[in-house]
Amino acid sequence: MQAMSSFQEKKTNILSGITVALALVPEAIAFAFVAHVSPLTGLYAAVILVFITSVWGGRPGMVSGASGATAVVMLGLVVSHGVEYLFAAVVLMGVLQLLFAVARLSKFVRLIPHTVMLGFINGLAVVIFLAQLDHFKVKNAAGKLVWMQGQSLYIMIGLVLLTMAAIYLVPRVTKAIPATLAGALITTIVVVVFQIPTVTVGDVASLSGGLPSFHVPQVPWSWHTLEIIFPYALIMAANGLVETLLTLNLIDEMTDTRGQPNRESMAQGIANVISGFFGAMGGCAMLGESIINVNNGAIKRLSGITTAIFLLSFIVLASRYIQQVPIAALVGVMFVVVEKTFEWSSLRFFGRIPHTDVFIGVLVAVLTVMVNITLAVVVGVILAALVFAWEHAKQIDVRSSIDKQGVKTYQLSGTLFFASVAQFRNLFDPAEDPDQVIIDFADARIVDHSAIEAIDSLAGRYKERGKKLYLRHLCTDCLELLDKARDIVEMNLSEDPHYHVADDKLG
Repeated sequence: MQAMSSFQEKKTNILSGITVALALVPEAIAFAFVAHVSPLTGLYAAVILVFITSVWGGRPGMVSGASGATAVVMLGLVVSHGVEYLFAAVVLMGVLQLLFAVARLSKFVRLIPHTVMLGFINGLAVVIFLAQLDHFKVKNAAGKLVWMQGQSLYIMIGLVLLTMAAIYLVPRVTKAIPATLAGALITTIVVVVFQIPTVTVGDVASLSGGLPSFHVPQVPWSWHTLEIIFPYALIMAANGLVETLLTLNLIDEMTDTRGQPNRESMAQGIANVISGFFGAMGGCAMLGESIINVNNGAIKRLSGITTAIFLLSFIVLASRYIQQVPIAALVGVMFVVVEKTFEWSSLRFFGRIPHTDVFIGVLVAVLTVMVNITLAVVVGVILAALVFAWEHAKQIDVRSSIDKQGVKTYQLSGTLFFASVAQFRNLFDPAEDPDQVIIDFADARIVDHSAIEAIDSLAGRYKERGKKLYLRHLCTDCLELLDKARDIVEMNLSEDPHYHVADDKLG
């Protein structure tokens, strides 16, 4: 029984790997065109990236290759300086990603709020959808791309719908073959048997080629070259890591497992360095193809290794067969990916979650589509942090009482940090308070240096009026940092809490 289960698992991963290899072909070619490089440059990148990250990466089942997140950045460099500078930039991109991994910074992806994740996923689904629309265009007599019309458009739409219908219906009949592979095969067979005139992979570009060969980028190895390629490499590295780590998080949720983001970042860096030295355009994790893999149940390293082997075999041995696959079949596969990727449940959140969360999610999605992934995520995280700080700042409060001896006690509760210090100051009235005042911090937490300064300033206001102020239950860090209040603090080390304040002056 265990042997049968192992066989089924291997079969699932191999068949899914073949499906993903087919899906990667038009994607790699399309992104190569975006970057103004040859199709083989994109295909070689897909082979190298998916193989290395599948063998050494931290998220089995995730698929990497030439991607839009990096291709759009490459365009300016290729147009301005040529493809050799691109290869050098890809090498540097990999080096920067390796430094990121060595510094173990991947863990900070956990700070990305769920709202930002939803915005990223929905935005990337829209990006994948829009990328497929280019396949509905043809060149006119003037060489410009225009929308298909008439019979060619109807055939294209019909074949796309046929592929999608097959993908949704085949699992009801059999699960022996991945639905996406079945959909692509059925449409290809229909086109070949009935000789339906439509655009195929071979019409887009020739896949015929040899093995990638070692190639040192032909650029001057100088400081001037570094100045040219560094900005591009930095943006590509950031875009690639953001898309990779967020895709990793998504697959973690889908599979209820946990990947290793730092290991994946290391593998991405190695893969991109090698890509640059083998005449490839580099890239990162690809959400669409990763979703195909996971939905097929292929979450082992074998699936990615199979994808790399079959991609390379397409180029070296079987290009004339793969070139017969209709573009419509691959577009249909990607449309299903878009449908499964988009978080439709997020649309139900409107009116049920805070308006700020809705705004952040929509903004991240729009920026992902209109600008780039890194900016979208950074803006989303900053806005989410600011909203959190603003809302948290409102939660600081105080209760006051006066005992029989005329001593007034303030019982502070909440978190005192940079965003709440203004409200903290308004909670006290040194001018009207009696000569002896106690502020009890037992239910409060002091977070940063702004909070310490606010306490010190308040103590100074009481001191100027000749009043005695007692500060109780301050942490030891707070006591070390106080200045004006140092000589009027009532110290009780047995009761004072022990936690650390985020302040550069300590340690």
